[in-house]
Amino acid sequence: MPWIYLALAGLFEVVWAIGLKYTEGFSRLWPSVITVSAMTASIVLLAMAVKTLPIGTAYAIWTGIGAVGAVLLGIVLFGDSASPLRLACVALVVLGMAGLKLTGGAH
Repeated sequence: MPWIYLALAGLFEVVWAIGLKYTEGFSRLWPSVITVSAMTASIVLLAMAVKTLPIGTAYAIWTGIGAVGAVLLGIVLFGDSASPLRLACVALVVLGMAGLKLTGGAH
């Protein structure tokens, strides 16, 4: 169950990272409410995951999911660069997360 909590926490991390773009500096009500709610959900789920998972592993995977998701949605939603080098770097983050899961966090 802690891995499910961690995956959900990472997905909420993506929601709030992308949501920041829509809040326009927290000047728009509903995007701000959604973003802050996603932040809260992300932290609560991360806290539940680290009850049993190693903090270093959980935190790295949590931020990795957020980073990869934000990059990919930035490409899709905002036209951010999708250069081969940028995508290769994203792949390295995913590889690092997989390595952490396989080597240091299986409880």
